[in-house]
Amino acid sequence: MWSQIAPISSLLSGVALLLLGNGLLNTLLTLRGVAEGYSTSMLGLIMSGYFVGFLLGTWLAIPLVRRVGHIRAFAFCAALAAIAALLHVLLIDPWIWLALRVLYGLALVSLYTVIESWLNAQAPAEKRGQVFALYMAVNLGALAAAQQLLNLADPSQFVLFVLAAMLISAALMPITLTRQRQPSVPDSLHSNLRQLLGIAPLAIVAAGLSGLALGAFWGMAPVYASLSGFDAGGVGLLMSSAILGGALLQWPIGRYSDRHDRRLVMLWVVLLAVLVALAMSLLPAGRPLLGLMFLFGGLAFAIYPIAVAQLIDQLHSDEILAGSCSLLLVNGIGSVCGPLLAGVLMQQLGAQALPLYFAAVLAVLAGYTWYRLRHVSDLVSGAQAHFVPMLRTSPTVLELMPDAPPAEAGAGDEALAPESR
Repeated sequence: MWSQIAPISSLLSGVALLLLGNGLLNTLLTLRGVAEGYSTSMLGLIMSGYFVGFLLGTWLAIPLVRRVGHIRAFAFCAALAAIAALLHVLLIDPWIWLALRVLYGLALVSLYTVIESWLNAQAPAEKRGQVFALYMAVNLGALAAAQQLLNLADPSQFVLFVLAAMLISAALMPITLTRQRQPSVPDSLHSNLRQLLGIAPLAIVAAGLSGLALGAFWGMAPVYASLSGFDAGGVGLLMSSAILGGALLQWPIGRYSDRHDRRLVMLWVVLLAVLVALAMSLLPAGRPLLGLMFLFGGLAFAIYPIAVAQLIDQLHSDEILAGSCSLLLVNGIGSVCGPLLAGVLMQQLGAQALPLYFAAVLAVLAGYTWYRLRHVSDLVSGAQAHFVPMLRTSPTVLELMPDAPPAEAGAGDEALAPESR
């Protein structure tokens, strides 16, 4: 195991520090926004700004890396993210925060791109899946641990903002000190989204609706917890519960989906998530709500990976990377809209509107999945894919997926062309 970790230890250390700072800042901002009296609709707009920046960054990151190299691009974007984190506490204004969140999202996806392209270059083909799993475990573990840092100080003070900026800056140290050779810059992936929708519509719809739900979770769940009566430590505990649920339950759900009709598994996962969300809307702050959030995280976090596996089931091997990139784009668009829609509903109906929003979005997905099961037979191209627990990061990480071929095979404007069917 150490022989696999040692060559990438500096990259994993960098991403762990980065996500400790990022996970802390994302939750901290919503708590500080509530304390400043921002409306839930305004907070939803601010949180959507992060995903807007994230989407923009998927197109801008690779040209930046190609221009200045991996280490300089990482240093530039880490400095930008740290500055944005500190400006949130120096400039208390919702519209300035919105601009900062766009800027921060752009910087963060560029940081992901640098680390993930480096991991792709360091991982031998036969170890790609193990490196991918280890990378995702570091992601989830750092995000869960970051929530507990909220206990260190009052969100209304500047201390936690400084800590987040310090952690983001600290991510520079293992990256800039690495002796690993910088890899070549990856090519951008292109695909025909309209054609992909005709080939694997359930995967596309699931990715978009998953983005609507989880974008609202990342942006508005801390607001929901705060308005429900949790203190800052309780908010961190609730967020950690959902993240840990996503980390622990994805694997058994995914293994089960590998052995059964994936659409049926998707249906049951989504229906259970709807029931859990409805139960959450009836409970006040307390331990039962934490337990339900654990279950919801485990179920909701599994939807996007199931959609990826469902997509791979229906694509030829040379289409997987381009198709997965399109799935990531659709998920990102949903993530942009999710916090804004949830924030508007919470403004009108109160905190309990968030779990009801989750239930409504996932009920739509359940209905569409049921329709596909009853009326449409999905074709599988070749061997069935394997479920891989994952979070949405940058398109570059898709090359690490065990079922994905080398990037050159999937890149190009001809990917998913009609004649490939």
